[in-house]
Amino acid sequence: MRRFLILLLLIASPAVAAGEFRSIADSAALMYDAPSVKANKLYVASRYYPVEVIVQLDNWIKVRDVAGDLAWVQKKDLSDMRTVVVTVPLADVRQQADDAAPLAFQARQGVALEILELGPGPWVKVRLLNGQTGYVRADQVWGL
Repeated sequence: MRRFLILLLLIASPAVAAGEFRSIADSAALMYDAPSVKANKLYVASRYYPVEVIVQLDNWIKVRDVAGDLAWVQKKDLSDMRTVVVTVPLADVRQQADDAAPLAFQARQGVALEILELGPGPWVKVRLLNGQTGYVRADQVWGL
């Protein structure tokens, strides 16, 4: 009987998935202060903007953004594409995962980069929307 009650509680409670990151799928997604289209609109998030999943509730997902702000977004507005956003004024993206490697490109603060692979070490292989690829240090981006 006790196992049944525990199972029932797990099924009835909202899924918590902290540490899972997604990105905004549409060109503009409305972010709300509650899980309802009748709730207050907080801001609009642009496509590829990374968010951390905090709670999933039916068709709504509570997320945290790079600033640490919490908001609700409709599940349909999120993509499984993993992205990061540059958090330093200008991030050096290298051709190899090495501080001495030649620059592939530089990305300004606020630019979203698609994650291609994590590592090695403190590096993340990323791609710009125009197709350029390279390695950025994990401490220069948010969304991992």
